[in-house]
Amino acid sequence: MLSEYLDAQLPEDLCRELDSHIAGCAPCVEFVESLKKTIALCHAYKAQDAPGPLPPDTRARLLEAYARMLAARKPGGA
Repeated sequence: MLSEYLDAQLPEDLCRELDSHIAGCAPCVEFVESLKKTIALCHAYKAQDAPGPLPPDTRARLLEAYARMLAARKPGGA
């Protein structure tokens, strides 16, 4: 119901109840602020065309680096 709460789409009595709880609950304050920021970022997002595929040599180098990283994570990896 937090999205409806932030959009003032809930009945007044429920909004007051949520206001009262949120005001005295630090984790809820943090969550509501985070939700507000997320909503603002979503509204600001502008879709763009996806970039083209990586050139084959770049892709191969990335895959090699990824394989080395995975090997290094294994016990006794190189």
